[in-house]
Amino acid sequence: MEHYVITGMSCAACQARVEKAVSRVSGVESCSVSLLTNSMGVDGNADPEDVIKAVTDAGYGAKLKNSAGHEGNGERGLTPGGNDKPRGDGGYYERLRADEEALKDKVTPVLKKRLVSSLLFLLILMYFSMGHMMFGMPLPPFFEGNHVALGLIQLLLAASVMIINRDFFISGFRSISNKAPNMDSLIALGSSAAFVYSTITLFLMTKAVTEGNEDLVMSYMNEFYFEAAAMILTIITLGKMLEARSKGKTTDALKSLMRLAPKTATIIRDGKEITVSVEEVSTGDIFVVRPGESIPADGKVIEGSSAVNESALTGESIPVDKAVGDEVSSATINQSGFIRCIATRTGEDTTLSQIIQMVSDAAATKAPVQKLADKISGIFVPAVITIAVITEIVWLVLGESGGFALARGICVLVVSCPCALGLATPVSIMVGNGVGARNGILFKTAESLQETGKAKIAALDKTGTITKGEPKVTDIIPLNTEEELLRIAYLLEKKSEHPLAKAIVEYIEDPEGTEGEPSERNRIIREKAGDVEISDFSVLSGNGLRAFINENGEKHEINGGNLKYISAVADIDDSMMKKAEQLSEEGKTPMLFASDGTVLGMIAVADVIKDDSRRAIEELKNMGIHVVMLTGDNERTANAIGKQAGVDEVIASVLPDEKEAVIRRLKEQGGKRSFSDTGKGRFRKKTGGCRVMMIGDGINDAPALTRADTGIAIGAGTDVAIDAADVVLMKSSLSDAVSAVRLSRRTYRNIKENLFWALIYNTLLIPAAAGLYIKPFGITMNPVLGALAMSLSSFCVVSNALRLNLLKIHYPAKDKRIRNHDIQMSGSILRNEPDKGGSTGKENNRTEKGEEKKMTKTVKIEGMMCEHCEARVKKALEKLDFISEAEPSHESGSAKLTLCGEYDEEKVRAVIEDNDYRYIG
Repeated sequence: MEHYVITGMSCAACQARVEKAVSRVSGVESCSVSLLTNSMGVDGNADPEDVIKAVTDAGYGAKLKNSAGHEGNGERGLTPGGNDKPRGDGGYYERLRADEEALKDKVTPVLKKRLVSSLLFLLILMYFSMGHMMFGMPLPPFFEGNHVALGLIQLLLAASVMIINRDFFISGFRSISNKAPNMDSLIALGSSAAFVYSTITLFLMTKAVTEGNEDLVMSYMNEFYFEAAAMILTIITLGKMLEARSKGKTTDALKSLMRLAPKTATIIRDGKEITVSVEEVSTGDIFVVRPGESIPADGKVIEGSSAVNESALTGESIPVDKAVGDEVSSATINQSGFIRCIATRTGEDTTLSQIIQMVSDAAATKAPVQKLADKISGIFVPAVITIAVITEIVWLVLGESGGFALARGICVLVVSCPCALGLATPVSIMVGNGVGARNGILFKTAESLQETGKAKIAALDKTGTITKGEPKVTDIIPLNTEEELLRIAYLLEKKSEHPLAKAIVEYIEDPEGTEGEPSERNRIIREKAGDVEISDFSVLSGNGLRAFINENGEKHEINGGNLKYISAVADIDDSMMKKAEQLSEEGKTPMLFASDGTVLGMIAVADVIKDDSRRAIEELKNMGIHVVMLTGDNERTANAIGKQAGVDEVIASVLPDEKEAVIRRLKEQGGKRSFSDTGKGRFRKKTGGCRVMMIGDGINDAPALTRADTGIAIGAGTDVAIDAADVVLMKSSLSDAVSAVRLSRRTYRNIKENLFWALIYNTLLIPAAAGLYIKPFGITMNPVLGALAMSLSSFCVVSNALRLNLLKIHYPAKDKRIRNHDIQMSGSILRNEPDKGGSTGKENNRTEKGEEKKMTKTVKIEGMMCEHCEARVKKALEKLDFISEAEPSHESGSAKLTLCGEYDEEKVRAVIEDNDYRYIG
């Protein structure tokens, strides 16, 4: 998208005019103009010169923002990637500073000076025009009884105010000459009409003075509208100043992000520390950061450790510990230790720069709800001018005086406000995006900000979204001593590369202790294990580990593995058997350990649920959203985790490439029917379209994120440019997804409030200005009051949008439940088949290729020890194009394959052995 700066726009009609002109340019695919930021985003391959010419021909100014290659300096734009400069990225930081400067509120100071000057002349004008009549204020002797002099001084003072505010007339009459009248045209016409009418009246009054007709002179004196002409301009200027000041605040979030960009860096060159401008830092440079300093570029810690405050990027106030190998981000603050890092991304490629770009792009797009306002704005000003002319003619025909008819026409012109319509949506979008960015929630477009809150179904990936994505020790059940059980487990598992083995090893090697366990005990276990000689370690078929240890001159056999394996080498009592089955029902993997045929106890490992997942899911449900969990786990494990998390629905045995099909079916079926709580597939009622929100990690879930109405990528960290996602969450917290929904709903409500105000304001006040309320209600509007109302309307819209800054997006107290018709979809619905009892097992999640004519084959595999192994083998086998479905079982040591093509044994052997398992045949 190319970004342009547009000058000369004053209202929504100008915005519509520019969009219409640019949309006609060859090569333009889409165009979005923002009245709020006076900018334009253009998609397509159109020549920038043609785009600028189209804007100029429409009567406005345009120039490219400092972007890639269009200013003849070869510098890059604000789009990530493509740095060809040999050192640093000075051009990017220059452009960033220019963009920050462009966002500064330069309009308010100018309008403030105009307002002060206008008020000075207006007060004097009011003294001469109304002071002596309304308040009995004495006039200077020269003006006593000198009506012509009074008229002339009012003319000169009103003309002075008009000259001070000449921009209204230049813009207004220029737009009329271009056949595209705008709000300035209404102001210019209204003020000019009052001034010209009063000037003509003044000349007529001079004739009455020469004829000595005092009654006619006094009549003409009452027909002067010089003060109205000046007051309209002054009040409009006051309103514009308040509006400009408020509009400036809507971009505070974006400006604060830009100000975060560091200015200097301390890098290592020739073995010495030197301080350079951040523009000189390049990928591969070594930089050092001391406590209190800002990190100058994205990088990786190569020496030292520290706590880093990442609140500027993620909204998380608690510092994050960083050690060797951890990634750090530009603009975050080093709080404690000294660290040395290698730069991996600089300039426009940093996380901060990508966030700034994303917020800027979102501001340059339009929400769907704005289409109505744009349509109205395109015809609003010509319609108002027509109504004003008709109003004057009608009142003249009805026998009213020319002054009365003129006042009604002027009222119609100055009370009408297309600006409020034009600002209603973009100000809310800008503020809402800013609130999100401050909290680590990035909406890519205005549409995604509007639509996220409309989701009725939330599909959550289990691993990494609901759970932490890495196995952890959850239960330790010793038969004798816990220390002995952990020691034997440590001796065996530290030799294994299995994910579950790593969980046990990490548990014992954690220097701080895990899950509240004392670190001293773990240290002793490690020391005792270090003195033991291990020999003949082997992974056995039947899902187990075996080794021999030498202690005190004696050789002992130690074993570890699942229930089936240990039951073959040791006697297991009934209580231990029942406990193992219970843990399995809870979605955990129990591993038993034995020494010389005696069971020592059991350790359970599981991918544990994140601390905030259950609360976040409960909040989604309280919002009226049906929560579905997608997972590749088997049905038993999936149901256990789903129950812990509190989801409404569990769909198990779903591979990454099958998630897209599941989302498609959720959208199709969820929007067509609602199901009774019995799960028997009885249709309750027809419903409207069902919007589906997919929340995943943005990598394996990319097709599903794209298919969903709203795709939310969770835990993006430094990788915020995830193409598949509509919303990107910096932190790996499901609560932020809930906050995104909450922010979307409140922003959409704010937009509707603004649009309602803008529409109802014009709907009620234009008839009042035209005099339609005089007969039934006795209400007559003065042109000055009309100008005041118009000035405050835009200010009210912007001020209402700024209220979003007060929104506490992490607090559910004001959440409202949307009607969701109690959606209950069983797994069989995903296949468009009759429900056979609401099963959510793997048989319900086959893709279309699995519906073809089937041939099965069973292969023996050695080395699988748990459900994680099953999932790994399943994923590997189903990547083969001749296998439509694989059902591995660690208990039987085999996999049942459903074929959709000619079986190739060598390929099957290769993928199994590539994943560190043994193919038997």
